[in-house]
Amino acid sequence: MATVEEAHIVEQIARTDTGSGGDIPVENPATGQTVATVPDLGPEAVAEMAARGRAAQPGWEAFGFDGRARVLLRAQKWLMDNAEQVISTIVSETGKTFEDATFAEISYGGGAFGFWAKHAPIYLADERVKSSQVLVKGKKLILRFRPLGLIGVIGPWNYPLTNSFGDCIPALAAGNSVILKPSEITPLTSLLMAEALRECGLPEHVLQIATGRGGTGAALTEKVDMIMFTGSTRTGRKVAEAAARRLIPASLELGGKDPMIVLSDADLERAANFATYYSMQNAGQTCISIERAYVEEPVYDEFVAKVSEKVRALRVGKPDGFGSVEVGAITFPPQLDTIKDHVADAIDKGARVLTGGQQVPGAGRFYEPTVLVDVDHTMKIMTEETFGPTLPIMKVHDAEEAVRLANDTPYGLASSVFTRNTSRGEQIARRIEAGATTVNDAMINYAALELPMGGAKASGLGSRHGAGGIRKYCSAQAIVVTPRLALKKEVHMYPYKSRTSRLLARFFKFLYGRGRRD
Repeated sequence: MATVEEAHIVEQIARTDTGSGGDIPVENPATGQTVATVPDLGPEAVAEMAARGRAAQPGWEAFGFDGRARVLLRAQKWLMDNAEQVISTIVSETGKTFEDATFAEISYGGGAFGFWAKHAPIYLADERVKSSQVLVKGKKLILRFRPLGLIGVIGPWNYPLTNSFGDCIPALAAGNSVILKPSEITPLTSLLMAEALRECGLPEHVLQIATGRGGTGAALTEKVDMIMFTGSTRTGRKVAEAAARRLIPASLELGGKDPMIVLSDADLERAANFATYYSMQNAGQTCISIERAYVEEPVYDEFVAKVSEKVRALRVGKPDGFGSVEVGAITFPPQLDTIKDHVADAIDKGARVLTGGQQVPGAGRFYEPTVLVDVDHTMKIMTEETFGPTLPIMKVHDAEEAVRLANDTPYGLASSVFTRNTSRGEQIARRIEAGATTVNDAMINYAALELPMGGAKASGLGSRHGAGGIRKYCSAQAIVVTPRLALKKEVHMYPYKSRTSRLLARFFKFLYGRGRRD
């Protein structure tokens, strides 16, 4: 059930609901019990939030980088001091294991607060620009980044802290106000973190949580200056269309069908461990998890045997503290139907299940960790995002076939290559059409906040992390300053004179006409 603190937060937001479309029950997917209810905010409530957020933003921007950093660093300490409460909140609404909540959510949040507190003033500092253009010689050229104003974040259900609230941190560090619309499936963590930031000195209305279903997200997109969305490609297209109509920027992290390539010279024990963990971690409900594996023929049987043995040993069920289970619940009810459909489709088309392959009976939503072989690209489980604890493994003749099949997808979010020849692995990584590729590793790129994290093809637009991950929340302003002692009139100005114009034309030809012609 909800903690006392959670109940208080939910009660607080319910009091401020002036445009509610009713209440939304929040279910613990590991037990089936309702742990809390939150309001389904309508367009009027979202519009009022937007007005409050815009009014609060200039004051927050005036804090400056140092002032905003102090708030973020206090929040970092709060998160570490209250990690147990945050973990229990995450587990109660997602059904994930305590380890998944700790390793992939708490650690990310703690790192992100400190990273953006330190790097915001670096990434957003004024830049002095040098130009080769003769007409601006002697002038001062400045590139400046300023906050867009009001940012809308629409978060997913699988990582309520990392991928939902986490996108608010750089937006706030840049000086924006933010309205976060968390998934209606997992809103409690966002409410808790908003309360925490207020305790840490964030001014009122700088961060607001708009709980609700899809209509709330649609209303939010109509009121903000920029939208950050994480979710399915289908919904991401709708968000992009809505943003395009308003001519506001949108950053989208969408679906993935992330391939793993195992070459014949790979360290098979390491590869099998990584295949097991990063396909089953968070019950496979991670956009950059390993969703399919391509293994060279000479080591295929040994790799399959190792992975099957490791997956067969995994415990699945209701999390009861650290070390209780390896694989938790399926958070989103329709996702369980997708997983079952993909496995059934594969079996119908000739795939074999080596372990798992069934929904776990009883209370809660659980699916057995599953390994499939004899798979090919006629099967949904090899071409569509499954987002569950499944690993289809396909035999390939060589690296060329593996790369071709890895790229045979509309998606391009993440990928991995395993080989003892790291130089060759890097060359293969460069050929995979994905926003991120790891060699002898998987998913670890997400922890490197200095690197951009984004997708190619239908996996999204824009990126989080790195300089681009905070500059997207800003507008770029070019400033040109001409010295006080400049000429009263530039040589190219009116009135035009034949002699002067011809001299200037000859000058430009002399300056730019000396390039090679071959």
